[in-house]
Amino acid sequence: MAKYLVKRVGFILLSLFFIVTITFFLMQAAPGGPFTSERQLPPEIEQQLNEQYGLDDPLHVQYIDYLKDIAVWDFGPSFKYPAQSVNDIINRSVPYSLILGAEAIFIALSIGVLLGVVAALKHNKFGDYTAMVVAVLGISVPNFIMAALLQYVFAMQMDALPVARFDSFAHTLLPAVALATTPLAFIARLMRSSMLEVLSSDYIKTAKSKGLSHRVVTYKHALRNAIMPVISYLGPLVVAILTGSFVIEKIFAIPGLGNEFVESITNRDYTVIMGTTVFFSVLLLISILIVDLIYGLIDPRIKVAGKGGGK
Repeated sequence: MAKYLVKRVGFILLSLFFIVTITFFLMQAAPGGPFTSERQLPPEIEQQLNEQYGLDDPLHVQYIDYLKDIAVWDFGPSFKYPAQSVNDIINRSVPYSLILGAEAIFIALSIGVLLGVVAALKHNKFGDYTAMVVAVLGISVPNFIMAALLQYVFAMQMDALPVARFDSFAHTLLPAVALATTPLAFIARLMRSSMLEVLSSDYIKTAKSKGLSHRVVTYKHALRNAIMPVISYLGPLVVAILTGSFVIEKIFAIPGLGNEFVESITNRDYTVIMGTTVFFSVLLLISILIVDLIYGLIDPRIKVAGKGGGK
């Protein structure tokens, strides 16, 4: 396991190096510059700003300096808000994104697993059809359309929940549901398929023949094994939640990191774009590593493979 962990950490560091490099040069290749706007700055002012932020240095010097800063977790100053650093912006906004993401993951897992189990236990019956209709709708309807529908129904028509902002727990419900809808649908379908396969396996039939109750067979034996594919989906789930948060945070006016990322693109705030990209990449890679470790601890076959060299 230790050897496997070292290899994965090395893979994370290598991945981050390529992500940082690609992000840096993409920003350099973007047309215009961080101080380009509809109102053209006087050349002497623009030159002064370029000197202040080191943008007039040779490209390889800027790249090496940026790598050095990233190594000590310093993302530099914001071009749009000179009084703030990118680290300040991330530290201020990331708690909102983490709260929203945690709620969305909880909703997706709990309801998705429940729908999948119900669909499998009520196979080819009303419960199965209902759960799969919900799953198909969740996959078919983009999260930004779902967000607008939720706002219209629950905030504007029913006046049951706030339409936007992030001032209380009630403010988090609609964006969390909108963010969770698509991964919830995938989990429901995955859980249904896995549960049906496990319920038809020989060891489940043997357990039933021994006189074990339906509840024990279903929830102690079948569910425990059927949920393994869902655990392996946690990595893609984190990806879906992170990427979906950009749009959802913007729609609901949530001051999270996804919203800051969208704003930085609009404002051509290159350091914020690069900083949030690196931060999201670190968060994603660490999340996938944690999921792999959890899966290895739960499934002995994966754990043995990890000890044997990560095969």
